[in-house]
Amino acid sequence: MITRVYDFSEEEKAIIKQSWRGKKLLAYFKAYGGEYDFCRFFRLSYENAIGYMFILNSTLVICSNDDLPAEEALDFIKMHLPFRVECPQSMLTALSEISNYQMLRRTLFALKPHKVSDSFNEADVEFNPKLSDVYDILKEGFPNLTDYSLWLTDTSHRCRHGVSHVLTYKNSTTVTIVFDQENSIMVGQVATRAANRGSGYARDFLKWLAAWIGEMGKEAVLYALDIRRSFYQQIGFEEIETEYVLERTDVAKENTEKGAL
Repeated sequence: MITRVYDFSEEEKAIIKQSWRGKKLLAYFKAYGGEYDFCRFFRLSYENAIGYMFILNSTLVICSNDDLPAEEALDFIKMHLPFRVECPQSMLTALSEISNYQMLRRTLFALKPHKVSDSFNEADVEFNPKLSDVYDILKEGFPNLTDYSLWLTDTSHRCRHGVSHVLTYKNSTTVTIVFDQENSIMVGQVATRAANRGSGYARDFLKWLAAWIGEMGKEAVLYALDIRRSFYQQIGFEEIETEYVLERTDVAKENTEKGAL
């Protein structure tokens, strides 16, 4: 049974945060709570299994330590048609049967500190950049990121609530800390202006970021689709695991074949 929830008990939070998807769920719950219609949270309750999920705009995230039956989730996805579905791998076979969705493989990397080049200067790191400048960089790396007002509202809200943080380097490369909760950090939306690609800015910035996070005694990860996997391997980040997500193929974006099998 899928039921909408407006709060989680401490016991539930302890279960949810055992996975990175669950940590992401709790981070967004901290930012938004359970009252917004565009960010809703659910409990999946069955006789021998329990799970949790949230849907934010066009992304659905499901997490569970149990093998969940997929039938209700299947109906939920058909009803809401999210752009992306992140779910336990045991549910993929059933969910991938929905038309107009493809499986994309991604790798979870741990950010391990490595020496940056001698040309790197920490003074060029902007810890509180203008979000409009960040968006200008991001839209060159993510052409499908077209709704500025939606991105700005979400990003600024999460930053104000201490869940997320955005940094830039030389006003050319940007990194988003998607969440920073209980010494666990997820990094995302890494992009460099087209004119500065090949400069090594992103490589050095990420190496510095890994060391900066490590000095705080925190662990950090990021997800990379296959098209970016070799880049993070070359940096020296550690591969933890691979998994698959579902994305719609009937929605215009830069390249729906990125990472497709």
